[in-house]
Amino acid sequence: MGIIELLMLSVGLAMDAFAVSLCKGLRMRRINWSQGILIAFSFGFFQAGMPLIGWSLGHQFERFITPVDHWIAFILLSIIGAKMLYDSITEDPTCPVETVDHIDLKELLLLSIATSIDALAVGITLAFLNTDIILSISLIGIITFFLSLLAVIIGNHFGNRLQSKAGILGGIVLILIGGRILLSHLGIFCF
Repeated sequence: MGIIELLMLSVGLAMDAFAVSLCKGLRMRRINWSQGILIAFSFGFFQAGMPLIGWSLGHQFERFITPVDHWIAFILLSIIGAKMLYDSITEDPTCPVETVDHIDLKELLLLSIATSIDALAVGITLAFLNTDIILSISLIGIITFFLSLLAVIIGNHFGNRLQSKAGILGGIVLILIGGRILLSHLGIFCF
């Protein structure tokens, strides 16, 4: 996987965290930078940590999976992308609008884990593709951090109008990356 695909993958994975961060920003009376940074750090940390766990698991089974790794990558990324699309289209596009003055750390932890579960499956895919895991998790974590912080700010100013669009974009990006991996391994698409 090249740097462009890793950047696209990072943005795609960050879209769930982006959507939740929009809601968090919406719920703030006014922007609170320390809370915004805490939210962004939590999402970035878990989005980077889950692929590392998945990568470790993927390497345990590498010799059995190598002949079909491109199909697994395609299927996993397509399922994750399709789920993001489905959730974005079918779920209630509004988030709770009652304002809060502090962050519920337990809720933030659960949201961080929930939005990063798909990154675990992506980590397995990264192992099969022999992708540089340090570069991958660094990009995923940093991009998620900055997009989540940006989402808190945008959410505080513009509300939840962008929430479903973020999920749709993330889903499409993941499906396209999965398709590109499959087509390049089959020799149909070469770049």
